[in-house]
Amino acid sequence: QVQLVESGGGLVQTGGSRRLSCAASGSIFNIIVMAWYRQADGLQRELVADVTNEGRTNYGDSVKGRFTVSSDNAKNTVYLQMNSLKPEDTADYYCQMIVQFRVGGPTFSYWGQGTQVTVSS
Repeated sequence: QVQLVESGGGLVQTGGSRRLSCAASGSIFNIIVMAWYRQADGLQRELVADVTNEGRTNYGDSVKGRFTVSSDNAKNTVYLQMNSLKPEDTADYYCQMIVQFRVGGPTFSYWGQGTQVTVSS
């Protein structure tokens, strides 16, 4: 079984920075994609950023230029550096990993429990 444990959430002022981490545990052969999503009250969950095992990154339009996703494949960990935070970035942030347990095997999706980020104005 795979567990994702997130950390780094909290209260931050407008214009401030915060770094989220998400570490996966379990007998994982390969993590194909590591992603961050967020969900604000009353809204649908949206993609914030993702990074593939080849290092390709993708960002949601609302965070481009402010957030940076990175990964440490040796540690099965993904990070989200959030700069120039705005009140509209307030949400629960979730990490997702798409993994394989063997060469050529099927892929499985796992989610973290979420970590809350609140940006005060």
